[in-house]
Amino acid sequence: MKNNDSISIAVIKRLPRYYRYLTDLAAHGIDKVSSTELSRRMGLTASQIRQDLNCFGDFGRKGYGYNVESLRAEIGAIFGIGNNYSAIMIGAGNLGHALANHFDFKKRGVHLAGIFDIRREIVGESISGLTIKHMDQVEAFCKENKPDIAILTVPKTEIRPTVARLTACGVNAFWNFAGLDLHLEFPNAQVENVHMGDSLMSLCYKIANKKDI
Repeated sequence: MKNNDSISIAVIKRLPRYYRYLTDLAAHGIDKVSSTELSRRMGLTASQIRQDLNCFGDFGRKGYGYNVESLRAEIGAIFGIGNNYSAIMIGAGNLGHALANHFDFKKRGVHLAGIFDIRREIVGESISGLTIKHMDQVEAFCKENKPDIAILTVPKTEIRPTVARLTACGVNAFWNFAGLDLHLEFPNAQVENVHMGDSLMSLCYKIANKKDI
């Protein structure tokens, strides 16, 4: 695999789409695929696909294309899917419930190990086989289990003290749904800020400008 220090964020953000489409192809028993066929399925150009994949290695063969399972495994390795990362969820509200119950963490190489909330009235309830714990227990849990990732579904007002508390526990990667960018305030942490409102506004833009795109 090539050195990926200089690979653009845009390329990295496209890789999960490749992984998803390759997974679907493998599930349908398709053994090989060309960049042209991938471009048709994904709405990208074949040239873009080849450029993206060449950032990480020479995965295809001229006249053959890509071996679906091999390329899928290579992309999975890039994302550390076989590393079985451990995650905790902070916030057991509606969004936390939805993610825990319906998002396939295991498929993405992540094991959801614990769920925490500050509301004592819901502590002890079960979500997707996990018992909700009070935030008072998070330090002890992190010390014993050493989670790699914290999934944040807490209100904006709670996000800064929550992240500061978790970084003190040794957690340094955050999947953040709080609607507040964290990467500037916590530059040493690995942060993926999820703004669902931004995504909806992007869709609205496409609708408003449909004659121009």
